[in-house]
Amino acid sequence: MDRFYCDSYCQQARNHKNEQLGIADLVELECEGVRKMNRTFWNLLLVSPAILGLSSVVSTPAIAAEATATAEANGLATAKSSESKIAAPAAPEKLALNSSTPAAESPVAQTADTEKLASIEPDTSAAALQTTASDIQSSAPIAPASTAAATEPLAAVSTAEPSPQASNLVAPSSPTETAAKIQVPAVASTPATKVEIAQTAPAGMGGPLVPAAPQALPTEQSGAMSQVTSVSQLSDVRPTDWAFQALQSLVERYGCIAGYPDGTYRGNRALTRYEFAAGVNACLDQVTKLISSSTSTFVTKDDLAILQRLQEEFAAELATLRGRVDGLEARTAELEANQFSTTTKLAGEVIFAASDTFGNGVGLHDDKTVTTLGYRVRLNLLTSFTGKDLLRTRLQALNVPNYSASTATGTNMARLAFDGNDNSNFLLDEVYYRFPIGAATVFVGPKGLDLDEIADVVTPFNSTGTGSISRFGVRNPAVFRGAQGAGASVTYNFGNIRATAGYLAGDSDAPNPANGRGVFDGSFSALGQIGFFSKPFDLGLTYVRKYNRAGDVGIMGGTGSALANRPFGQSATGSDNFGVQVNFKPSSRFQIGGWYGYTKAEQLRRSNNEATIQNGAITLALSDFGRQGNLLGFVFGVPPKVTESDLAKNRNTSYHLEGFYRFQVNDFISVTPGVYVITNPEHNNKNDNIWVGLLRTVFSF
Repeated sequence: MDRFYCDSYCQQARNHKNEQLGIADLVELECEGVRKMNRTFWNLLLVSPAILGLSSVVSTPAIAAEATATAEANGLATAKSSESKIAAPAAPEKLALNSSTPAAESPVAQTADTEKLASIEPDTSAAALQTTASDIQSSAPIAPASTAAATEPLAAVSTAEPSPQASNLVAPSSPTETAAKIQVPAVASTPATKVEIAQTAPAGMGGPLVPAAPQALPTEQSGAMSQVTSVSQLSDVRPTDWAFQALQSLVERYGCIAGYPDGTYRGNRALTRYEFAAGVNACLDQVTKLISSSTSTFVTKDDLAILQRLQEEFAAELATLRGRVDGLEARTAELEANQFSTTTKLAGEVIFAASDTFGNGVGLHDDKTVTTLGYRVRLNLLTSFTGKDLLRTRLQALNVPNYSASTATGTNMARLAFDGNDNSNFLLDEVYYRFPIGAATVFVGPKGLDLDEIADVVTPFNSTGTGSISRFGVRNPAVFRGAQGAGASVTYNFGNIRATAGYLAGDSDAPNPANGRGVFDGSFSALGQIGFFSKPFDLGLTYVRKYNRAGDVGIMGGTGSALANRPFGQSATGSDNFGVQVNFKPSSRFQIGGWYGYTKAEQLRRSNNEATIQNGAITLALSDFGRQGNLLGFVFGVPPKVTESDLAKNRNTSYHLEGFYRFQVNDFISVTPGVYVITNPEHNNKNDNIWVGLLRTVFSF
């Protein structure tokens, strides 16, 4: 038939596809189609199911079986008794060929409409069937390959003795239906296997049938595809393939691509529309799951409605806050534009000190002192270049009485924690640089670097501004006072254990190039310490080798008796100093500890005289006493005393008893009243006791 007639016929079938037609209408439509078709096309339509069924299995035995069936059909045509029946199907859109059912079991139409439809007899002459057989042979080369499961039953039929059969042809709802499915069940004793093939209408008379459904395409595997979780499981996929990245994303990220059971992907095989639809659907399902799982905590419309209602309710407050934020941003921008430095900040401390002593001074018969009001101002410039280092520069102005003067008490035992006179001038008091190297911390500085800064003093009172009010009560003078100021140290942290080694030269000698001065020829202190630190207990073991050049002798750093500081006068003196510092911390509000210092001094040059100096103290600290930030402190000890000497020693023993209470007014202001008493000053029971009172007010900023 011509192409125009075929297109018209198909359009008619589509128009009737969704209509519920009765049997009589089907018969009329069928008759009209028969009248318009030539006899050759009708014969081809009758045997087309066999063509597709046999083409799907592509086997010679199957074709031989069909030839046998054709010979039987020729015999039936000669006898003018065709056993073919046409009946209305239960599923009107399928053309089913059952070549395995015996004639006795063939369904027979029971209704009058079926009989009318059966009255239409196709041409079953030998010539027509011969033409059909030739069409079958010409169509076999393009038939799709069959699976092994479908091939074996049909092969068995061809080897068995043929028996008379009747083909049951189920006509579609419209003779112009474009696509039909052919079901070929197996006739052997094995379970029937169906091969469904969707076909398109022939383009011309006697032309080959073109497969359109994925079931009709060549199949290269047996069994279902297997899901893979990594693109590396596909043996025929290489990273150099142009679609490798896209395939990797679909497999590993979305998990919606399956491979063949043999571990291949076969990316060069043609893709049908059905396969494309199935793949897209699988990926969309996976994407939908991912979206639903990742958006389960997203904001809903109800949440947005509540937020909008809150914005409306607190609109005035939000406007106020917005104004404040704008103001803060403006002020911040102004500060940044006018700041002193991006790496340096200023920390300051100002002390007002009202003090007086009571009792006769050493060698005096009356009290020579009056009440004084002194001050100390420190400005610390703290600079950091990396966030972990520190460059510290301190300027200081000081004017506080030194009660060791002969015009005051005449003994170092009465000195305050801070004293001195700079004539109200700001001077450079300290400059050093601290930086980390792995687990170690390094200090290096040319001025003001003290022994208590490079090592752990293990006492809660080591601050002249907020700790003890007396010079002796601040720290162990045997190992933390002496020649100091310029040098370097390194502290290595082993966790709860810290080890420190340092060398400091005297402030006045380090920059002096004269003979007998400088960093190594002048006065110096060489320190070594091992500290054990834990939550309830701290322990420090310290050793310091001191050298004091002639004219600059002060072994105990201005504490204890005058003999303890200069056991051989102003002669050059060397000393080995040992210190043990301990502090127990049963709780954050209670600490009890103390120290012991032992010094072995020797006179250098012109003599080998020796002397032994000892000191010790017990400390008690009650933190947050009465109020958060407050501190109640007590110190009881024996100031440095010469216990043995080749020249002279202290005959009696002085005791130092101190108490103070630091009241923290706020974060920036503290007021500390305190008092301490020295019994038997200068370790001489002939001297009257000396009392020292202090009211210290500290401003920090």
